[in-house]
Amino acid sequence: MTTVRLAMQAGQYLAANEAIERIEAEHYTDEEAMLGIGECRTHLGQHVLAERACRAALKATPNSTRAAYALASVLVATGDIDEADTLYSRVIAESPRDWDAWTNRSTLRTATPERNHVSAIQQALRAAGNNPDATVALGYALAKEFEDLGEFDAAFTHLANAAQIRRSRMAYKVDADVRTMAAIADAFCVKRLAKTPLTVDEKGPIFVLGLPRSGTTLVDRILASHADITSLGELQDFPLALMQTNSDVSDKTSLINNSAQMDHAHLGSEYLRRINGLSVAPGFVIDKAPLNFLYIGLIALALPNARIVHVRRGAMDSSYAMFKSLFRMGYPFSYSLTDLAAYRIAYADLMAHWRHALPNRMVEIDYERLVRNPEDETRRTLNELGIRWDEACLSPHRNASPVATASAVQVRAPIHDRSVGLWRKYEQHLAPLAAALTAANISLETGGT
Repeated sequence: MTTVRLAMQAGQYLAANEAIERIEAEHYTDEEAMLGIGECRTHLGQHVLAERACRAALKATPNSTRAAYALASVLVATGDIDEADTLYSRVIAESPRDWDAWTNRSTLRTATPERNHVSAIQQALRAAGNNPDATVALGYALAKEFEDLGEFDAAFTHLANAAQIRRSRMAYKVDADVRTMAAIADAFCVKRLAKTPLTVDEKGPIFVLGLPRSGTTLVDRILASHADITSLGELQDFPLALMQTNSDVSDKTSLINNSAQMDHAHLGSEYLRRINGLSVAPGFVIDKAPLNFLYIGLIALALPNARIVHVRRGAMDSSYAMFKSLFRMGYPFSYSLTDLAAYRIAYADLMAHWRHALPNRMVEIDYERLVRNPEDETRRTLNELGIRWDEACLSPHRNASPVATASAVQVRAPIHDRSVGLWRKYEQHLAPLAAALTAANISLETGGT
């Protein structure tokens, strides 16, 4: 599998797929090989094929909790929530110290007084003692179920404790990210971005970006319900293409400065080469990676045919949504209210810079307006993107394609506004965050930055 992973990192997706197919044909009854293939297929956005590989792994070793866990995780993406629930429950029964299985199972359904796991999670917490991994994973699971049950103080108590432990085990410094965003704005100044090539109408990538938990997955599903649009999922190909075309740069500051002066057409070609290996679908393709907001200036310089869709959400709702999410990778700023405030303010400053330096280059969507008036906002968005109307965009919950983000379960329901204003349930607990954002003139309730 090492050869496959190296090919994927280099964006050589056709070669990776050919190698995967050979390994799958030769080792279909080998659990280890099939789990490796399932992992690679997942990273390639091939969730149906990943499911096939994980089922083969479980068939090869029926008693393997590792294979059961892997299959459950893939089934969340493909939409079989019932079987995923059954498999996570099996993993927990057979391997109760698989803490992630507890967290993942809690996200699959809305807990009710008649159906919840609160007592079982509390018992597991007591049995785990001071195990930090257990305290984090089970704490997030308890917080989620207590929130579903309307027990908001209990939810926040467990959430804050789990987040604090998670944060304490990181070497992360939010000031470094704040400085990076300021350096990006300085490098991609108004004068430099005045040289941005004119946009063209030809079909190309649609970048859906913004902070995590801001509604990017919902917008991705709405747009991907269109007959002419295919979602490639949450990619890392733009930053990887940037690193590949700046392989001689050793530090972040040098990378930022170099990227402002590099051959941007070459970067665009390298990015397109990578994503063309992921899909042969005609029409538009979506690259939905929230943190691509860092690269908006580069995207504009490198890809004249790219559409940029920025999804924004009220600062308190989006910040709380990040705070209550246990991300497996990335977003280290999300485990502290102080870090969240600093990052949110720096993000607002960078987005204000992009608006000033690249007027009319982005289509901006406010999450609150979208969920309250989906047809008008979707029509406006498609019109600004230069894409014809498609009625299917109003029913993204009917989109059967896989989705592998933290919102995988939520976006399979019809569009609703039940999450708008949820932070008010925790207003007292979140007061320091609100105060910091208010002092920076950040709107608490709406997406405007």
